[in-house]
Amino acid sequence: MAMSRAAAAVGRRRCGPRLPAARSMASWFGHVEPAAKDPILGVTEAFLADPSPDKVNVGVGAYRDDDGKPVVLECVREAERRIAGSTNMEYLPMGGSVKMIEESLKLAYGEDSEFIKDKRIAAVQALSGTGACRLFADFQKRFLPDSQIYIPTPTWSNHHNIWRDAQVPQRTFAYYHPESRGLDFAGLMDDIKNAPEGSFFLLHACAHNPTGVDPSEEQWREISQQFKVKNHFPFFDMAYQGFASGDPERDAKAIRIFLEDGHQIGCAQSYAKNMGLYGQRAGCLSILCDDEIQAVDVKSQLQQIARPMYSNPPIHGALIVSTILGDPALKSLWLKEVKGMADRIIGMRKALKESLEKLGSPLSWEHITNQIGMFCYSGMTPEQVDRLTNEFHIYMTRNGRISMAGVTTGNVAYLANAIHEVTKPI
Repeated sequence: MAMSRAAAAVGRRRCGPRLPAARSMASWFGHVEPAAKDPILGVTEAFLADPSPDKVNVGVGAYRDDDGKPVVLECVREAERRIAGSTNMEYLPMGGSVKMIEESLKLAYGEDSEFIKDKRIAAVQALSGTGACRLFADFQKRFLPDSQIYIPTPTWSNHHNIWRDAQVPQRTFAYYHPESRGLDFAGLMDDIKNAPEGSFFLLHACAHNPTGVDPSEEQWREISQQFKVKNHFPFFDMAYQGFASGDPERDAKAIRIFLEDGHQIGCAQSYAKNMGLYGQRAGCLSILCDDEIQAVDVKSQLQQIARPMYSNPPIHGALIVSTILGDPALKSLWLKEVKGMADRIIGMRKALKESLEKLGSPLSWEHITNQIGMFCYSGMTPEQVDRLTNEFHIYMTRNGRISMAGVTTGNVAYLANAIHEVTKPI
């Protein structure tokens, strides 16, 4: 009996040609291998997997109180109370919250900045400092495709990833001096002088990550003057304004010096550290332009770059930032709280140094208190760091970077003793 047309169609579907083996569902992504662990985030993963009751995490770059607990600032809680239920959940513009951007520019460029008044700054809300850097890197590649970026040695490891993925060629410049545990100022100046005229440089505005080593005010002035000679473009990553010294104005000094000297600059701002808004991804990218017309053009292009990446930035963190910075009482509370965080870290630096000295360490630990910000570049070797982890359950990145936020009055003696054991001469 002849099959019906419907039955024949079913038969054809069932007996139809199979996909080639190379395109079977099991093999589309069979060539994908596991990514290498992030050198910073991998430390926390290992820490969490360690069952030891004595374990210490001084790898994470997030502030902790003296009990080792995460902190939410009271100014943030108050801002959340004020905004709760008061706004809708509509999209922000591609450029982000106008109010947050206004307050961010005043924080970075100064309350009475002539550049803000003249509307010469192109600025957009960004996904924290990482997102701000990435937007700028893509802008650099799109509009100055033959340029390259000079990045300090060392730097935050993700800086290399950001400009790599934006396909901007990278060079490095001298920064850290291992023997002195301080700034290699001579090497830095030589590299600025020897870089091709008109090069882009990535600069940490304050609390250099990972070293905690910052140029002095006079050194910043010399750096700025040499940038003028060579017509270099300074791009500042400012992740720790207020968190470094406890004074946002002092921490923005490098930027102000470059502005006074007539530079056009770029700036990435983050509120992760100084407001504790790690998970809100609140940040700002700004570029100082020739005039208002150019600023409008540049901002329009930054928005176009953001559009296919994430379309619109998130609203909640932006509301927290603008509420705090836009209210005199809340801003005053924030200034008090951020100083308290900075002072605790400065105090832990002093306690760690004194503990090592009391143990009779023959090494100099002056660099612990000479450095500033969240991180201490200890000078320990990868092998010494491995011993800290394997023998004492102390976790940090293998470059010897200690997150001072993870040091508390309860663990500083244990940490100092372990460091002494792995660094003392055999």
